[in-house]
Amino acid sequence: MSSLIPSGSASGTGSMSLVAPVTNSNRTVTLPDADGIIMVSSAMPAFSAYASSGTSLTSNTATKLLFDTELFDTNNNFASSRFTPTVAGYYQISGGFLAGLLTSSNNSCSIYKNGSVNLQGSGCGVVSGYIRCNVSGLVYLNGSTDYVELYGLQSSGASVTTFFSQDSLWFNGSLVRSA
Repeated sequence: MSSLIPSGSASGTGSMSLVAPVTNSNRTVTLPDADGIIMVSSAMPAFSAYASSGTSLTSNTATKLLFDTELFDTNNNFASSRFTPTVAGYYQISGGFLAGLLTSSNNSCSIYKNGSVNLQGSGCGVVSGYIRCNVSGLVYLNGSTDYVELYGLQSSGASVTTFFSQDSLWFNGSLVRSA
């Protein structure tokens, strides 16, 4: 049989508890056969932000979308419309925008990593003169220098300002698995 041998700072005063289930059922916890950090909810960066004002999208120019309201930012990694996590791993990143009164055919919403397109949304379209674009995918971030931002593009021939609210200009992400 294996044993559980806690180790750590000799000067620490915290404690570790292993608590049995409150039922008569047995439970099994299997740890990976690897060294590293086992992630728990408090160590998993996540954020969700939206805009309280619109971003002006110049025609045929990829424009960084701006977010000034955080719903949550569990590890203080979101600032200046940019997510720069301090834990290396694979992140589910999503975002989108809604803009009005367009007759544009070239529209996109993209996740930029370190200043370049990493993921580009598909299915952007114009419905009743309004465009809705979304993008979502997994992105590896190194936990030190990598960052992601959300960009929008439209080609109506004129500048258009996005709508703003939790459901019309939004950006979020969460650690799925550490590296």
